[in-house]
Amino acid sequence: MKSKPANKIQDLQFFGEFGGVNPSISDSSTYTFLSANSMSETFEGNTDGCYLYSRNSSPSNLYLEKACAALENTEAANVFSSGMGAITSTIFQLCKTDDHIISSRTIYGGTYAFFKNFLPDYKISTSFVDITDLNQIKNSIKSNTKIIYCEVASNPLLEVADLKKISSIAKKHNLKLVVDNTFTPLSVAPKNFGADIIIHSLTKFINGTSDTIAGVVCSSSSFIESIRDVNNGSFMLMGTTMDSLRAASVLKNMRTLHIRIKKHSENAMFLAKSFENIGIRTIYPGLKSHPSYNLFSKMMNKEFGYGGMLSIDVGSKENANKLMEQMQKKNLGYLAVSLGFYKTLFCTPGSSTSSEISDDDQKKMGLSEGLIRFSVGIDEDISRTFIGIHKSLKNLKII
Repeated sequence: MKSKPANKIQDLQFFGEFGGVNPSISDSSTYTFLSANSMSETFEGNTDGCYLYSRNSSPSNLYLEKACAALENTEAANVFSSGMGAITSTIFQLCKTDDHIISSRTIYGGTYAFFKNFLPDYKISTSFVDITDLNQIKNSIKSNTKIIYCEVASNPLLEVADLKKISSIAKKHNLKLVVDNTFTPLSVAPKNFGADIIIHSLTKFINGTSDTIAGVVCSSSSFIESIRDVNNGSFMLMGTTMDSLRAASVLKNMRTLHIRIKKHSENAMFLAKSFENIGIRTIYPGLKSHPSYNLFSKMMNKEFGYGGMLSIDVGSKENANKLMEQMQKKNLGYLAVSLGFYKTLFCTPGSSTSSEISDDDQKKMGLSEGLIRFSVGIDEDISRTFIGIHKSLKNLKII
């Protein structure tokens, strides 16, 4: 029987130096050597298991990296001080001056801003496409294209990428397929469909407690070694290192990820069906009305569901703001950005997490002012949440 990602994480055995069931935290920035030769060999990357300086690696970070590689079934992983640190380091490792990127048009606002506003200063251009339209992807490929970049389920419109077909296009043209899987850990394993590099903001579902900023890149050993290289590795030279104390904290939380994701998905499905039943426009890949329902259903690990993210459209920014304020007042969730917390979080992406995208571009991609993005929590009684939201919708005369 093929091992599931959750089992791989559970089966990792890391003992502390004194036999603790949790590995000891490496609270050092630098490490000693028994000989001068060992130091020079470590600088050259020729000594396995030796640590030099925590900007490069530390035992605590290595434990978390092994868990993340097990999660995504990749050879190796590297943790970062933030999800954006993971994204920017990956792009700079793969792209140089005059290179070109193809990206999904609906992605996290920070990633969009990096591609559209920051990279042109380095003469790296980006074509934003409807990732669900394979012809748009094919027609955007140029001689200098290096990457196809997408999210499994895009932020915040939940457009689903057909990873297998996009991977075929990428391989045909010798491109790297880089996939952000922050929204759907465990639910979808991008490597199984040909992704070369998988990125997570560990801040979100994987950590689950909204107390840490962190990211990870999961890929081949050769790519991870390249970003760690002391001479030209983007991770090593840009200094986007994760703190060892935080790495140890995330690792502990990963052990319950499989339980949490099941509950996030279960609750999100309940809310999505309930919203749709009362006539609210609802976007969730687990609904048969979603244009990519069949695609997501084929890609997903059924045990972990369709994920904890959904969006609804209440018609206007005014409606959205009033509804969110009422929901928070009734303690049905928090009006906050980010996702993956135990409590339901909601925001209007157009004026928050996707505000970096211009108004014109938001209209083109179908991101309306009335769109509310939900990161559905792990409440034991999700029906109570829906009853409260339903009452608010009626009180505000949205329905």
